[in-house]
Amino acid sequence: MKIAIIGYGKMGHIIESVARREGVEVGALFDIETPLREDEKTGKVLDNIDVCIDFSVPEAVVENIRICCQFSKNLVVGTTGWHERVSEVREMVENSSVGFVYAPNFSIGVNLFYRIVEKSATLFKKFDQYDAYIEEAHHKFKKDAPSGTAIFLRNIVERIYNKEIPVSSVRAGYIPGVHAVSFDSSVDSIRLQHSARSREGFAEGALFAARWILNKKGFFEFSYVLDKIIEI
Repeated sequence: MKIAIIGYGKMGHIIESVARREGVEVGALFDIETPLREDEKTGKVLDNIDVCIDFSVPEAVVENIRICCQFSKNLVVGTTGWHERVSEVREMVENSSVGFVYAPNFSIGVNLFYRIVEKSATLFKKFDQYDAYIEEAHHKFKKDAPSGTAIFLRNIVERIYNKEIPVSSVRAGYIPGVHAVSFDSSVDSIRLQHSARSREGFAEGALFAARWILNKKGFFEFSYVLDKIIEI
């Protein structure tokens, strides 16, 4: 498999390192100085690329997706902050007949954490004395708050509780990422937490998704991909 990395910041560098370690060829790099463009030069660079992996910035990602669709390139998108435009992106992908996997968080541990939270919320919902809330913390450089992962967790719990669930966010220091879901009553409190030790887990998950979407078509959220793997 040969990939292109779109967004060559910290995550882009980590994806490159993990890809080379896992024997995945990195055939192209795009960043602010060499951006993805809808031109002949970009087309030639992408010609032999199997999957593009985007960890760029929210203000650029939808245009990056559009260009990759124009060149009929399958995509894995880990950039967050664009999900209010998910319907627009889905239409682009489906009209272009490419393969597309996205997630607010590509950590396999986080995606399994979603399932733990869903089961726990279903249990605690049966007892009125427990209130649910979500906390998340990231490094000071992260632009969006709450994080895409926290929003995904909130959607899970709100769907079960059928009411608004509060989310608090912290941006400080160099925290890779912490997400916690708590169920609190007057007599006790239960806290479920995922803490990222490094960003390599995100890179490994993104490469896992890239291998899965290779030669496939369609619009998929990463949790669906893991569901299919778990079923097997």
